[in-house]
Order: sequence, then C-alpha cells, then structure tokens
Amino acid sequence: MKHIISALVQNKPGVLAHVAGMFAARAFNIDSLAVGRTDDPELSRMTIVIIGDDKVVEQVRKQLEKIVEIVKVQDYSFKDVVAHDLMLMCVHAPPEKRHEILALVEMFKGKVVDIGQKFVMVELADSEEKVEAFIASCKPYGIKNLVRTGTVAMGRLSAIVPDVV
Repeated sequence: MKHIISALVQNKPGVLAHVAGMFAARAFNIDSLAVGRTDDPELSRMTIVIIGDDKVVEQVRKQLEKIVEIVKVQDYSFKDVVAHDLMLMCVHAPPEKRHEILALVEMFKGKVVDIGQKFVMVELADSEEKVEAFIASCKPYGIKNLVRTGTVAMGRLSAIVPDVV
C-alpha cells in the first residue's frame, strides 16, 4: 500500500541527504520525494511516498522523528488529503491531430504551455491516477518527452479547521 509521509524540516544544507541516507541505510524504498520551501524561509516540507505495510511506515516515521533537523512528521495514509503530481509532457501534434490532443488536454483539465510546429507541451497537475490516465491517452500520438514531480499533499481544510457557522 502507498503511504504519504509529510516532514517539516529545517531549511539547511544536507538535510535531504540525511533523510535519503536514512532510507537507504534501512533498505526502505522511496516511491516519490518532493521538497520545497514553506511560507517560513527557515523551513521546507518533504512529501515522501513509500510503499509498504503499516509496520514499515511506522518504522519510517519513528526514524524520521529521530533526525534533529526534522521539526514535525505526519503520516497522511488514512487521512483526508489532497495529493497531486505535476507533469510536463511534449506530445507529437501534427496539424491534423492537434484538435484531438487539445480536446484531451481540456478533458483532463490540463494546460498547453508551449506550442511548436510538430509538438505541444502540456502541463497537468492532478492525482497520480489522473496523470497516469492522461499519459496513457497521449501514448498513441507519440510522447517526445515527459517530466514529473513527486506527489505533494496537504490535509483537507475540513479536516484541519472546524466548520465555522
């Protein structure tokens, strides 16, 4: 089962290497990893996706909490979260097929970010499943290039903030 772990970390050199080293030393595999600054320049957030049972995830969480530079660890596995991947993809788009590709982009709520004579570059931010479905839909046209981020996730506001009347 996939588990999403969120770690709030001090924004210092070497923290990412320390976390990755912890995973490697314990033979835990990282399915995806995304890191970025938060609104506080002193802190960054790591979103780590791992595949394993609850016991493995509990071990990972406990090991992460031992790292001095880690401020807070959250396991989003059984929580209500919004989780998205970001993808940029160049799709072969000759003039006679371009309308079909643009219709797919619209259907998946993507965005065309660049157009060339033979290719269209598309940006899509959505769940991993939707991104995978879009890639599968574009394969028959020919994918020239593809790049993706790892998953980023945040607890839903309804789970964080009580309803205000």
